[in-house]
Amino acid sequence: MAITTRFLIGSLNGLLGPIRAYAVEVCRPEHQSIGLSLVSTSWAIGLIVGPAIGGYLAQPSEKYPILFPANSLFGRFPYFLPCLCISIFCFVILISCIWLPETLHKHATERNGDCKIGSLSTHLVDSEEFVKQHTGPAKDKSLFKNWPLMSSIVLFCIVSFDDMAYTEIFSLWSESDKQFGGLNFSSEDVGQVLAITGTCQQNKYLHE
Repeated sequence: MAITTRFLIGSLNGLLGPIRAYAVEVCRPEHQSIGLSLVSTSWAIGLIVGPAIGGYLAQPSEKYPILFPANSLFGRFPYFLPCLCISIFCFVILISCIWLPETLHKHATERNGDCKIGSLSTHLVDSEEFVKQHTGPAKDKSLFKNWPLMSSIVLFCIVSFDDMAYTEIFSLWSESDKQFGGLNFSSEDVGQVLAITGTCQQNKYLHE
């Protein structure tokens, strides 16, 4: 169940690629490098904040018994607090997307098109002749045969798989008992280690 759930979350969470494409479209050419660097920096900050939230807010009745009694909702559901915080954050981000500028350009329709049918037909005929003269045979436009595109997608998938595998496997291994070869870490310890790892990766993203 855990593996299936994680697979579905990863399959439906293709955000980084569209965000990079949006940053390129919404920024002017001289600012595109800054936009892409902000995307990478935000990703690195998330690698710090996310594990910290999960590590410090999980099982709050054991870590903060004064604020969260054992008979409270957070005591019965020890992982509800970090999920609630992340859900609120995602909801705020969803609402803020309303004010994002649209990158799809809208073209005004010609209302008085009846009076320009003749000129439009002439323009279409000229355009068709121009295309026939300056273009060769139709090329295969299949994206799967676009090697630069497919190679970049494959490399990105490998890097993402390695990153997610480290995050998930390390968490399970570090929380396992020592008799099973684990480190017997608490959720707070795991969050600290992953946050420190994200801090180290921050330097790499800042230099990209």
